[in-house]
Amino acid sequence: MIHLKTIFRIIGSLLLLLSGIFFLFSIASPFLAGNDLFGFLVSALTTMLVGLWCCVIGKGSNGEFSRRDSYITITVCWIAFALFGSLPYWLGGHIPDFTDAFFESMSGFTTTGASILDNIESQPHALLLWRSLTQWLGGLGIVFFTVAILPMFGIDKVQLFATESTGVNQRKVHSRISVGSRWIFSIYMLLTAACAVSLKVCGMDWFDAVNHALTTIATSGFSTKQASIGAFDSAQIEYVVTLFMFLSGINFTLLYLLLFKGKLRELYRNTEFRVYLFTVLGFTLFITLGLWRQGDLGIDKAFRVSLFQVVSLQTTTGFATADYMQWPPYLWMFLSFIMFFGACGGSSTGAMKCGRVAILAKSIRGEFRRILHPNAVIPVRMDGNPISQDTRATVLTFTCLYFLLIFFGWFVFMFMGLDFVEGYSISVSCVGNIGPALGTLGPAYSWSALPASAKWLSTLLMLIGRLELFTILLMFTASFWKKR
Repeated sequence: MIHLKTIFRIIGSLLLLLSGIFFLFSIASPFLAGNDLFGFLVSALTTMLVGLWCCVIGKGSNGEFSRRDSYITITVCWIAFALFGSLPYWLGGHIPDFTDAFFESMSGFTTTGASILDNIESQPHALLLWRSLTQWLGGLGIVFFTVAILPMFGIDKVQLFATESTGVNQRKVHSRISVGSRWIFSIYMLLTAACAVSLKVCGMDWFDAVNHALTTIATSGFSTKQASIGAFDSAQIEYVVTLFMFLSGINFTLLYLLLFKGKLRELYRNTEFRVYLFTVLGFTLFITLGLWRQGDLGIDKAFRVSLFQVVSLQTTTGFATADYMQWPPYLWMFLSFIMFFGACGGSSTGAMKCGRVAILAKSIRGEFRRILHPNAVIPVRMDGNPISQDTRATVLTFTCLYFLLIFFGWFVFMFMGLDFVEGYSISVSCVGNIGPALGTLGPAYSWSALPASAKWLSTLLMLIGRLELFTILLMFTASFWKKR
């Protein structure tokens, strides 16, 4: 049985919170010298009315909540936030086409970072700040930010939190999920503040520093400049953004243990972190040598550009300091390979995650050893602990689904008229929530030229990728809707 009243009550409460944010932006808009007061005000009123309507429908809920309800709630919440989050773009007239407005909103909340805007600097400041905030809210998860207030719903918070979380497993900061979420949120806030101050010290004004801090810590990639981070032409800014992108790719629980408990050893003992660290270093070294071998860049500039782009793509942030489509073609292939890895589970990043990659690699090695020694018992271990057969099966299933979804999107995009390279790279970018693609959709271009049908498919792939495939795909199975 699906408990619709409970679901409506949760969605209604979240929409009321969203309407409150819109009201704050409508108040702030005149102070930011923008012409978007009308868009935010009407968005606030519309969202508030729908939220109140949902709360009325959910009145009298007995608080019953099943695992199936959590999947429905998370899915509807993300779609609702993307839908209502598009209203300031559309109603304010800044993105007059609703398809484009919804695309920009979904790309924001899912932290994909692909944009249809061709002249970002011309947009009102309040709208650009909202655009950045959508990514910051989506970085840890829309529902995550409300976990602390969920006791008023009288439901099991663990199921909602687990449904929205990313990665193979989640270490707990605290036995109580609401307390643990506050600690992780404090890490998120601390990183954001530190990044904003660092960027201001390096030469950005406060508006640009705050916007880029929001999107850097969310590993999402929206910028206030059409040329992204490259517009500032500053080595200091590039290194600061690189550092905070890398930190945001680490499991926030590990960051908590490092910053609040001083457990540096816990960080390095973590297999997923080590894979993340060494892949970043390895990819950076290879691309640095490739660019230096060209002869156009000195070794220091080649290293800086390579490190920035590798960290940006592996953390699925999507910032750019150079148009990598101008690099040798074999480096394009290498960059597209990086897009599959992602960073650590429990972070704000997308793609497959290094934990899954590590489990797959260890499982393959284990299979080779079993072939040579068929009677031996050879467990697969992560952090010294054996990985269960169920976990390995889940990782293998996820990997197969991940690539099948990419091939499905690739085929459909080509059917819609895109070429071979663009169809492939858009599919990889959307499923992995990466942002930049290849070809004419690389870091130097917007996605505005895509046909409307391709934009709608892109938003679906973004959502599926952000919720780690199973949450959405389960709803397309007949067994999910059978009465129990």
